[in-house]
Amino acid sequence: MKLIHGTNQHGVGTKTGSRFTGTVHAYLTMPATDGVTINTVNFAPGARTYWHTHEHGQILQVLGGSGYVATEQDGPRHLRAGDVVWCPPGERHWHGAAPDSFMTHTAISLGATAWAEEVGPEQYTAPVNEEDRTP
Repeated sequence: MKLIHGTNQHGVGTKTGSRFTGTVHAYLTMPATDGVTINTVNFAPGARTYWHTHEHGQILQVLGGSGYVATEQDGPRHLRAGDVVWCPPGERHWHGAAPDSFMTHTAISLGATAWAEEVGPEQYTAPVNEEDRTP
């Protein structure tokens, strides 16, 4: 067992550039341990990751705000506080805040992350797929 007390976590870093568009603050909750990394990430309105995949998948738990998660097959899907997302191994995806909202999520990444290109404006503003959203 490994217990990481809040006072011993690895701190906040502002992430911009090669992996994110916009202003993103990532808090490394648990550094890579047995192939698992946990980050709590705050996205400013419009901020998002680049396209990427995870070797063994990723779990996202939305803690607050509103945003999107997208795959090439499904396009953007709306995220709200309380939503949980499973991204299977190797599934190319991106996630981030809606244009008019901050979003905070915990990201549990399993295995290595392979980063790709930036999400273009036409991909970010594509119509949101709401087919599985219940009122």
